[in-house]
Amino acid sequence: MFEFALAIVLGLALLVWSADKFIEGASATARHLGLSLLFIGMVVIGFGTSAPEMIVSAMAAAEGASDLALGNAYGSNIVNLTLILGATALTMPIRVESPQISKEIPLLIAATVISFLLLLDRQLQRFDALILLSIFVVYLAWAYRSARVIRGDDLAREMAVEIPELRLSFALLWLVLGLVLLLASSRLLVWGAIGLAEHFGVSDLLIGLTIVAVGTALPELASSITAARKHEHDIALGNIIGSNIFNTLSVVGIAGSIHPDTIPEALLWRDFPVMLTLTVGLILVIRRYRQRQLISRIDGSVLLLFFFSYTIFLFVSQ
Repeated sequence: MFEFALAIVLGLALLVWSADKFIEGASATARHLGLSLLFIGMVVIGFGTSAPEMIVSAMAAAEGASDLALGNAYGSNIVNLTLILGATALTMPIRVESPQISKEIPLLIAATVISFLLLLDRQLQRFDALILLSIFVVYLAWAYRSARVIRGDDLAREMAVEIPELRLSFALLWLVLGLVLLLASSRLLVWGAIGLAEHFGVSDLLIGLTIVAVGTALPELASSITAARKHEHDIALGNIIGSNIFNTLSVVGIAGSIHPDTIPEALLWRDFPVMLTLTVGLILVIRRYRQRQLISRIDGSVLLLFFFSYTIFLFVSQ
């Protein structure tokens, strides 16, 4: 058991560090190649910050552990809407100012509903994965078009990442090394998670919904709290919403295209409704304040309480 727990801890730590280095190397390389800051912000950094969920789920699917892959994707969404949003709001109440946020929340709800309908037969087929990935491409095109009205440097700032000034050789080094370590750490994490699940006799889904989901969501936690402390409220909330859209469409789509499988009944009828309820509740919380549109510290405390209660419930009902 000790080796599995150690693999998870080391895998998560290396995963977060390598994702950061991969983003630095990729963004600096893109700048050396003369790519626009708009492209860097939308594609390079946007994909890089969600790389942990994507690669871990892809690795799990390749190992035949589809429950772990899906648990990671949907569990990360629940973690984002409870632990991360709650901790961020508790640190600093989040004021919603950008109309873009109000547009993206309904898109997230739509993506969640479409995903639910596709999986209603409890089968994740390659055709379902193709639909999710196609919708994701359409979303990227819409987001890119919407972002064209934002100055490139503002967009880079909104991604909560500064593009480092690196020589091309060092940029390429971090790009390659970061990617290699991302793959290695994901493999280590998946091995440890599967081994721990088998040792304690719990499901891969439970491990994916809890330990792995929290670990892969750590980059969003750090960037959202940092943004909130700098009073960049839209960035803090935008990180969470964007990550959830990415997980729902791209991460699940990639996992399904690698290894089609049967969906656990618990995921469909227990975790999916929780995720959808939290997403819809986000709109209700924001609209409740009308002109003041904020997520208060009280809201943050409630979300944190829900996260811990939900996590305890998962283990007790296992």
